Amino acid sequence: MPDQFKDMPYQPFSKGDRLGKISDWTGAAFQDKKYASKYASQFGSGSQYAYYHDEDESTFHLVDTTRVQKPPYQRGRFRPNQRNMRGRGGRGNMQTGGMQALGKGLKARDTYKRSQVKRWGQGRPQIKIRDASVTVRPDWSTIEEMDFPRLGKLSLPSIKDGEDIVCCGELEYYDKSYDRVNVKNEKPLQSVNRIFHTVTTTDDPIVRKLSKTEGNVYATDAILATIMCCTRSNYSWDIVIEKIGDKLFFDKRDNTEFDLLTVNETSVEPPQDDGNSLNSPRNLALEATFINHNFSQQVLRTGPGEPRYKFDEPNPFISEEEEGEVASVAYRYRKWDLGGGIVLVARCEHDAVVQSPNGELQFLTIKALNSGIRSYNGVEWRQKLDTQRGAVLANELRNNACKLAKWTVQALLAGSDQIKFGYVSRAHVRDNSKHVILGTQQYKPHEFATQINLNMDNAWGILRCIVDIVMKQKTESI
Repeated sequence: MPDQFKDMPYQPFSKGDRLGKISDWTGAAFQDKKYASKYASQFGSGSQYAYYHDEDESTFHLVDTTRVQKPPYQRGRFRPNQRNMRGRGGRGNMQTGGMQALGKGLKARDTYKRSQVKRWGQGRPQIKIRDASVTVRPDWSTIEEMDFPRLGKLSLPSIKDGEDIVCCGELEYYDKSYDRVNVKNEKPLQSVNRIFHTVTTTDDPIVRKLSKTEGNVYATDAILATIMCCTRSNYSWDIVIEKIGDKLFFDKRDNTEFDLLTVNETSVEPPQDDGNSLNSPRNLALEATFINHNFSQQVLRTGPGEPRYKFDEPNPFISEEEEGEVASVAYRYRKWDLGGGIVLVARCEHDAVVQSPNGELQFLTIKALNSGIRSYNGVEWRQKLDTQRGAVLANELRNNACKLAKWTVQALLAGSDQIKFGYVSRAHVRDNSKHVILGTQQYKPHEFATQINLNMDNAWGILRCIVDIVMKQKTESI
C-alpha cells in the first residue's frame, strides 16, 4: 500500500450501483417498500458510503400552507378515503415518516395513482438488473455498439431460399393421434431417454469439410436465429466469432446456457425468483428444455417395425456406443448468397416427417410451449385452451416473443413445411417433474412469421450488418 493512501477509507463499488438521489420534487409521494435498498451498494449495506433513501425521507417535511378542508360529518357513512383505505391500516389523511398533509395538487395525483394501482392490480414492475452473459475483460476493445432501434431499421431484401449442399440423418414419422389431444383428453408427458447433440460450428466435421470448397461464413441455425431475433431479446447472450483468413466461423461459447429455452422472457413481469425456487429463470429454462426434448420424441411413431425417412448421409455425430439411442433428427447443410461476395453456410435441423393428405412428404419442426406458473400472466390454459386457443397463443406471443421468433426463423432456414407446437403444462403447480400434454397446433412457417410480425428482410439485414463489421477486422477472434 503506498504511503499516501495508507489512512484513506476505501469502499468497493460496482458499475451497476445507482447514484444516490439528491431530491425529487415530481416523483411519487410515498416510498415503495420494494425500493428500500434501491441505492444500496451491491457489495453490502452498512458501509460508510451507502445511501439510504428512507432515512432522508423521514427528515423531509413538505412546506404546505393550504388549509385542508374537512368534509361535513355524515352519520352512518364512511368517508371515501376511509372506505378505500380500510384493511390497509390507513386513515383518511395518510402520513408516512412524519410527512405532513399533502397539498391539493399532490393529493389529487396520489389519489389517482392509487386508483390506477387498484384498477390494474399491480404497480410499476420492479427493475431487474441482469448480469451479463460473459465478463467483459479490461483489455477488450469495443468495436461497435448497435442499439435495437438502429438494428430494427436494417433490411436486406430478395434473399432466396437456401440451397441444399449435404443432407444427413434419419427421421421418424409424426403420430397424428396427438392432433386429437385436448384438455379433456390429456396425455402425460413421458421421459424419453434419447441423446440430443448440440454441436457448435467449428466442431462439426461436415462444416470443416465444406469450409474448403463452399462459402465464407459458417454457423448453425440456433446461432443465426439468436442473432436475427436479437431485437426481441431481454436476456443477455454472447457468441464467439473466429476470423481465419477471409472466412468467419460463428460459435457458441463452451459451458454456457446458450441452448436453454427461456420462459416468459418478454413478459411484463418476467420470472425473478431466486435460484432455489421452481420458478426461477434458470430452473424454468431447464424445465422448458427438458419438456421440448421429451415432447419432440414422444409424438413420433417409434418402434422396431415403424418406417423411417433416411437421407443419403448418416448422422455425423453418432458414435458406435450411441447407436439406437439418438433422437430423431436430420441435418440440412444449406447455403445462401447474401451478395457482396458473402456466402453463408449453415447447419439446419428437422425433427420429423409426416404424410400429408395428398400423399406428399412434409418435414416438421416440433416445439413445446410450457405453462408452469399458475395464472401465467392472466390466461389459465385448462380453461381457455379448447375454447379460446387464439387468446392462449396471443398471450404466449406477448410473454415469449423472442423464443417463438427464434423457432420460426429456425424452421424457415431449414425449409420445414410445418411448425408444430405442443401445449404442455405441469400436472401440479408445485411439481416441475410431471407434465401433461393439453393440445397441439400447427402452422406453416411463412404464415406464422407474418402473424408474429417477423420480417426476414430485417433478420437478414441484422446478420449482414454484423458480418460486414467483423469482416473489416484484422483480429482472429471476436
